[in-house]
Amino acid sequence: MSRIEVQIMGQSYVLASPDGGEDMLQAAAAKVDAAMCSIRDAGKIKARERIAVLACLNMAFETAQSAVPGSTGVAGAHSATHDPAASGATPSPAVAALIHKLDEALTQDGQLL
Repeated sequence: MSRIEVQIMGQSYVLASPDGGEDMLQAAAAKVDAAMCSIRDAGKIKARERIAVLACLNMAFETAQSAVPGSTGVAGAHSATHDPAASGATPSPAVAALIHKLDEALTQDGQLL
């Protein structure tokens, strides 16, 4: 087990990595950083926690969608602008309901960060 340092949205994190998995973990951290910075740079969301949740949702949606044969390849369950139609994609009712629930829960806890 080795330790590596990664940067996500300008903050350093020291992570444990299985031997030989350092490059893969660095790539995963870079993907998370890019997703979170994209949402932050859109300018509508400021709370790091909310940005992290939306980035994770987008990546999980992309992963699930890529596992479906014949998928249309439309990425992102939720856009950084809170407007899924802007990307030409309409989330399923279940995804839209989940996004709405997350927005409500994260709004209720205020600006923690």
